[in-house]
Amino acid sequence: MTVTVAAFYRFVRIDDPSALRSWLRERMAVRAMTGTILVAPEGINGTVSAPPAEMVAFLAELRADPRFAGLATKEARADAHPFQRLKVKLKREIISMRAPEADPTARVGTYVAPKDWNTLIQDPDVVLVDTRNVYEVEVGTFQGAVDPGIRTFGEFPGYVANKLDPGRHRRVAMFCTGGIRCEKASAYMLAHGFSEVYHLEGGILRYLAEVPQAESLWQGQCFVFDERGGVDGADLDPHAGCSGTSVPTTR
Repeated sequence: MTVTVAAFYRFVRIDDPSALRSWLRERMAVRAMTGTILVAPEGINGTVSAPPAEMVAFLAELRADPRFAGLATKEARADAHPFQRLKVKLKREIISMRAPEADPTARVGTYVAPKDWNTLIQDPDVVLVDTRNVYEVEVGTFQGAVDPGIRTFGEFPGYVANKLDPGRHRRVAMFCTGGIRCEKASAYMLAHGFSEVYHLEGGILRYLAEVPQAESLWQGQCFVFDERGGVDGADLDPHAGCSGTSVPTTR
């Protein structure tokens, strides 16, 4: 059975997260979907799978809500559901940083399309930062990227405070798997005095999908937190998340 796997997020004010959670659970259950969606006052973040026609119908229903009109998704095909069950969880944040000033609904950095990314990151005046966790970076990253050495995204503010200076590092470019971490990371840095902050629009997944391999500056695979393991634009990597820790391991 072929299924569609869709990843998406949206930073938007959710006044009643519990009501949205109930609606999502009901709509996903009737469409035989699996995967996880996080719901918080700041928005939603999910990766889900469904038979292709059911995914089209679900996303149409979701986008009919004015809060999610124009919701962008990153989609792929799989031979079977990569998730074991359906989960819709209430959270304080859809991506946890524990820094109230990191508010993407107030301001974010400059989006850079995948086609323009190579030019930006090859500029010697640009500091290129991988905002993902250290075990993700070990599987693959962009040439010349700085690894902050963080184990959780909540450690990112400490890295910025200790290693980056808005007076010296005037141009900073960041990237992550699908774009969500960079939304918060760029908002945090702008709030702390960095004036030129860029981030890869759609994340690594969109870059791998749109930039020809012959032109790609990506090295290795991109780790994803599901049974697919890692992706490099077409093939699957033999890494997958340990069921207890999500740290990449071989099969």
